[in-house]
Amino acid sequence: MNDQFLAELSAQIDDFVAERDWQQFHSPKNLAMALIVEAAELVEHFQWLDAVESDALDEAKRGEVADELADILIYTLRLAGRLDIDLEQAALTKMEKNRRKYPAEKARGVALKYSKL
Repeated sequence: MNDQFLAELSAQIDDFVAERDWQQFHSPKNLAMALIVEAAELVEHFQWLDAVESDALDEAKRGEVADELADILIYTLRLAGRLDIDLEQAALTKMEKNRRKYPAEKARGVALKYSKL
């Protein structure tokens, strides 16, 4: 991904929505609900698979998973735009918080919540 990817994709999404007059349906509440529905659809592809199976998806299944991930990204960008959140800055800020909560020397190889480290 290049530096302009999120901005360009957000603009395409905004145009897509405007062309269909869907702004009226895109309240933050509705977008958050749509986002969680797409996340659930992603999870369905992995339900009942073990770790090895989930890491070895065939081409068709990978394509379906890619579609769900794309839907999640699209709704995430739309919600961030609707709330005027700079998603790139938010992600960088969150990564810094994660570094503090999960210092490598304590978290390496350990699958515990930060409060249990």
